[in-house]
Amino acid sequence: MSERRVPQERRSVCRRSGLTPRRGNDQSDEDEKDRWPERDHPEDDVAVAKAGEKVCQQGERAVVDFGSAAVGTQDPPADHPGQNGDHDQPDEQRKPEVDQLAARAGLGGERAAGACQRFEQRGISFKGQVDPRAMPEGGHNSAVMKKIRAAVIGVGYLGRFHAQKYAQIPGCELVAVVDSRQETRDKVAAEVGARPVGDYRELLGSLDAISVVTPTPAHFAIARDFLSAGTHVLVEKPITETASEARELINLAVRQKCVLQVGHLERFNATILAAEPYLRIPRFIECHRLAPYKERGTDVNVVLDLMIHDIDIVQTIVGASIAAIDAVGTPVFSDEIDIANARIRFENGCVANATASRVSMKTERKMRIIQDDAYLSLDLQQKILTLIRKRPGGQIPGQLPVTIEEQSFEQGDALKAEIESFLGCIRTLQPPVVSGEAGLRALETATRITAQVHEYLAERRPSERGASPHA
Repeated sequence: MSERRVPQERRSVCRRSGLTPRRGNDQSDEDEKDRWPERDHPEDDVAVAKAGEKVCQQGERAVVDFGSAAVGTQDPPADHPGQNGDHDQPDEQRKPEVDQLAARAGLGGERAAGACQRFEQRGISFKGQVDPRAMPEGGHNSAVMKKIRAAVIGVGYLGRFHAQKYAQIPGCELVAVVDSRQETRDKVAAEVGARPVGDYRELLGSLDAISVVTPTPAHFAIARDFLSAGTHVLVEKPITETASEARELINLAVRQKCVLQVGHLERFNATILAAEPYLRIPRFIECHRLAPYKERGTDVNVVLDLMIHDIDIVQTIVGASIAAIDAVGTPVFSDEIDIANARIRFENGCVANATASRVSMKTERKMRIIQDDAYLSLDLQQKILTLIRKRPGGQIPGQLPVTIEEQSFEQGDALKAEIESFLGCIRTLQPPVVSGEAGLRALETATRITAQVHEYLAERRPSERGASPHA
């Protein structure tokens, strides 16, 4: 069977993640923070190719010309971050050997060209990319590059982790942390060595990059103000409350020549990245994203809080328009939808069934992908990929006609990888892994699912009021 052409956006996820392939036993997390694994590819050649591809990209970015777009400055406002569910809990550990290699000062066109030549000799091509052999000496991370001045808006639960990552990354200066709560901002500022600020508007025009990690209703105004001032923006998911707000931010980023990236962190999960080479034409996808109840994150419903991660991944994998959606759900402990199920049918015939709950007794993030010749089981929590494929050469009497492979991945730091990717895009004005358009697409689908659940609830309640409790 010929391989399906992998959509450009999905290829970019693997190209830019830069996570180091490793093997080893995984460990469950004991605390509340999920650990985010390093990139792993099941085959050594693929892993080496990805590493080489990363080197080539670092070289090619040195000569990308986007005109005279000036990097602006800005800082963010406040409130608290952490509107996300159990999923958005970053890890503190990562050993990005590949990233360190690619980011080493002086990595220029000659070294990148040599790497590409070696991989091309092995039959590995980098079609569609700028040829690094045409580049001048000196990569974009050379000593002449100025540090990127950054700030984090909203330093509650998740925003604190954003601040820690910015403070750790070479070539970046964390200038300020912004939060409306003085005790919160002072505590985080002291921890990361940044200036505490109560009003993000004090920082407009003084920064190169910001992370917006406030509750969702504040995303639009903050991102709009900073984009207008020429500042690059990484905004947590969902991108905004409404699709119209998201479109306005996208158009503004284009006009201002700014990077607008959306924080769909699961794109940097090593299990997702490792599964990518095996994806052909998915026929059926099943997703389960379950979490215990926590008041943090209940300002949005479970579809926008948790299911939106699977929506983003599924739409990227399938690469087709949605034909129909059928969804149900209900509130349980909050006033918003706490558990929901959606059946999504795509124009190419693929069907995805997604369940999200924040009222479960356990934490689980699993995805199963069925293809004509393979079954992939992804445990995104435990970082385990199981691949079941038809056995080549026909059936052998007394044996199952399949091969079963299982790979586990060491813990990494997906949040740091996400922020490093964002900063790399700022230096080159390359498109981000998760663009504003991708964030809009996920938001639109999540909004359709939410509307269907509300319709379901509206139809259910009158009949329940009229029913006898003893019927």
